[in-house]
Amino acid sequence: MSAATLHSHGKLNRSAAYASIAVASLLAGLKIWAVLQTGSTAMLGSLADTGLDLIASLATLLGVWVAAQPADDEHRFGHGKAEALAAMFQVVLISISALTLALRAGAQWFTGARPASADDGIAVSVIAIGATMVLLVWQRRVIARTGSLAISTDHLHYKSDLVLNFAVIAALALDQYAGVPSADAVFGLGIALWLGWGAWHASQEAVEQLMDHEWPEAKKIQFLEVVARHPELKGLHDLRTRTSGNRDFVQFHVAVDPDMSVRAAHDVMDEIEEKLLAEFPGIEILIHPDPEGLINETGLAAKDLLADIDAPHQRGS
Repeated sequence: MSAATLHSHGKLNRSAAYASIAVASLLAGLKIWAVLQTGSTAMLGSLADTGLDLIASLATLLGVWVAAQPADDEHRFGHGKAEALAAMFQVVLISISALTLALRAGAQWFTGARPASADDGIAVSVIAIGATMVLLVWQRRVIARTGSLAISTDHLHYKSDLVLNFAVIAALALDQYAGVPSADAVFGLGIALWLGWGAWHASQEAVEQLMDHEWPEAKKIQFLEVVARHPELKGLHDLRTRTSGNRDFVQFHVAVDPDMSVRAAHDVMDEIEEKLLAEFPGIEILIHPDPEGLINETGLAAKDLLADIDAPHQRGS
């Protein structure tokens, strides 16, 4: 990925992080006032979530800023995993929020405490829904351009905020207008469970990146299909893939004619890279050429991953 593209993506990611911070700051102030007016557990849960949104958005800003830094002598693969670390920090905060809220909802259930001033709480929740929807639109545009994991995690969290704010409105309306005394506590517990599920879901991709998880099978097959189009290749083995932030890395061995010159083999590798970059922009590729029929250290020929790709006529077989 070129320095200009990295700079552009970094700028877009930071703009989304700044927008998250602005929205979270506005909503935190409004919800503090609403909690003081209503005493609602559901609204308190919404406030706790917004407070964590603010902290998480600050962490996201730091993560995308670090991830946007170019590779250096100490980080030759770049800084993309900073996004996964920022995402995991968000997951920890969301989990703590969910546990605290569940305890508060349980205590309210047993004591029978009820909220007041439902109109104020509902009005704040409506404002929160509007501001959150505007933020989500911008985040979605940024994610489509950059593929940022940190912004994607932030986006997922704010999507859950929409459900959370609707839940607050339902809890207050049922308690105050429908006379359901346990509604606030029940919705508070439901919000806690929702946050916990969101934390679990958000952690999966971050953990996969930190553990250098392989690409999805469909993506690997698409990759192999592109490689198989080159007529000089006799096979491919030892494919390794991973993702770091919004960058993909791949390395593999290819089998070529053993009588081919080093220069000719290098030209073939360049042609393969060109085709792959056209299909997978920004990918970092490392290719090792082997003579066809090479026996590895186990005494066996490496398994040809192109054998099942439907392009035999293009590989000279």
